[in-house]
Amino acid sequence: MAGCAAALSSFFFEYDTPRIVLIRSRKVGLMNRTVQLLILAYVIGWVFVWEKGYQETDSVVSSITTKVKGVALTNTSELGLRVWDVADYVIPPQQENTLFVMTNIVATLNQRQSTCAELPDAKTVCISDDNCTFGSIDVHGSGVATGKCVHYNAHVKTCEVIAWCPVENDTYVPRPAFLKAAENFTLLIKNHIWYPKFNFTKRNILPNTSATYLKSCIYDTKSDPFCPIFRLGQIVESGGQSFQQMAVEGGIMGIQINWDCNLDRSASHCIPKYSFHRLDNQDSDHTVSPGYNFRFAKYYKDANGTEVRTLIKAYGIRFDTIVFGKAGKFDIIPTMINIGSGLALLGVATVLCDIIVLYLMKKRFYYREKKYKYVEDYEQGLAEAFRTE
Repeated sequence: MAGCAAALSSFFFEYDTPRIVLIRSRKVGLMNRTVQLLILAYVIGWVFVWEKGYQETDSVVSSITTKVKGVALTNTSELGLRVWDVADYVIPPQQENTLFVMTNIVATLNQRQSTCAELPDAKTVCISDDNCTFGSIDVHGSGVATGKCVHYNAHVKTCEVIAWCPVENDTYVPRPAFLKAAENFTLLIKNHIWYPKFNFTKRNILPNTSATYLKSCIYDTKSDPFCPIFRLGQIVESGGQSFQQMAVEGGIMGIQINWDCNLDRSASHCIPKYSFHRLDNQDSDHTVSPGYNFRFAKYYKDANGTEVRTLIKAYGIRFDTIVFGKAGKFDIIPTMINIGSGLALLGVATVLCDIIVLYLMKKRFYYREKKYKYVEDYEQGLAEAFRTE
């Protein structure tokens, strides 16, 4: 109890004030200046020069529009001689910050609402009607079972379904890709950016770009790094992939546009930097359901007024445009904050040297005696003096 009272008395009725002691020691002096120089180098080199701690920063706000150009010619037994243009292979025509280009298809022509044999697999192959359950639905199937076992071909019988007939057979994917010519299609990216804090706007079609140049240029990392028109094959190759291999089953490519701008300099120095990466997983250990595909249908009516459709399973490459960046401009507030933080850090040198001198050196007790001095209250000291006399 007495100890607690003494501690409380010490806490409330004693006051500590720093005392300056000059220690003539080469080791301690050199250590102190070394730590101070390291802190100074950190503040100047890292905080102010590298991280630009004297600037106020803002994140980019961006909008993207895209346009693809190119035609391809195909000649198959199912579709015949056909020319494909942008309205055929860009699906849908516009999306937000992304674009899908169809490169391969599995087409099922002239489908009608009817009954037909299901596609053969472990669940649908049958011998008699007893193997088929009326009204059963398989989420991986094409329709609703009628309960009958019918011939799929001369050798195989499967359960009959009510569905869009004939049912789709996607077991074979065309190789090489159906629209392999898409490698030479071009993509125009128009990117507008805005830094609201600084009211700064710019776009990736730079001010010195002419209409003539825009019609003829193709982006190249070295020879033409500011052209906003990209060849699709070059985008995929820049991401370390083969376009013709990727076109077979599809995939997702990321187009990154980096706008890191120092607004203390001229606006002409604020320019976009492009990079390309494949975004979908291509790990050799994970090969289930590779690529990118979806289905859509085109509906029409035949001469008898019956609804007919062409079902297309579209494989292709989705191009996701990702814009990021940061702008900085001089501001007195972050400058003063970082200067104050740097000055405060210089106190670390004093703390470190105090710990070494007072607790680690051989003469620590001598230095501790010089460092600390205990002084009684002035009035209490006078009273004790009078009593002594």
